[in-house]
Amino acid sequence: MSAKLFAACAAALCAAAASAQELQPWGASDYWSVMIDPTLGNGCLIQGEFVDGSLVRIGLDRNANGGHVTVFNTAWGDIEDGEIYPISFSLDGENYEGEAKGIYLNDVPGADVAFDNGDFFMGIAQYQTMAMYHDGAEVATIDQTGTMAGLEAVLSCQDEQG
Repeated sequence: MSAKLFAACAAALCAAAASAQELQPWGASDYWSVMIDPTLGNGCLIQGEFVDGSLVRIGLDRNANGGHVTVFNTAWGDIEDGEIYPISFSLDGENYEGEAKGIYLNDVPGADVAFDNGDFFMGIAQYQTMAMYHDGAEVATIDQTGTMAGLEAVLSCQDEQG
């Protein structure tokens, strides 16, 4: 997909998602849109759509003094809103365990993973691929291309929020 076509698709997706969760556009990097989420204390985040139909957000939650990785996908029909699910991440083969909270965006199920380790936030960008697993089954694979530039933009956005 060309960069311009990807950007146009991402912009349309961001507009739809922004209206649902009141995200405010801030800018963009090569592969990600940079948004502000007023519900997270004006926490900044990157957002992108992937080939498998996943909508991914990686950002900061100023209300909780931490960060989050949130993934929505229409294929995840059996997620319960507010339910906690054990998950694991694989970052280029390095495995991490965690918990995800069931969440919905415009009737699309998702998983929200909160974290309070600042090193993990920027560390995500140093890998090529992030895969998420639940009960041993892969549920999403995220190409990390451009994530470092995106997260650097998130930090600049956050600096502007005071």
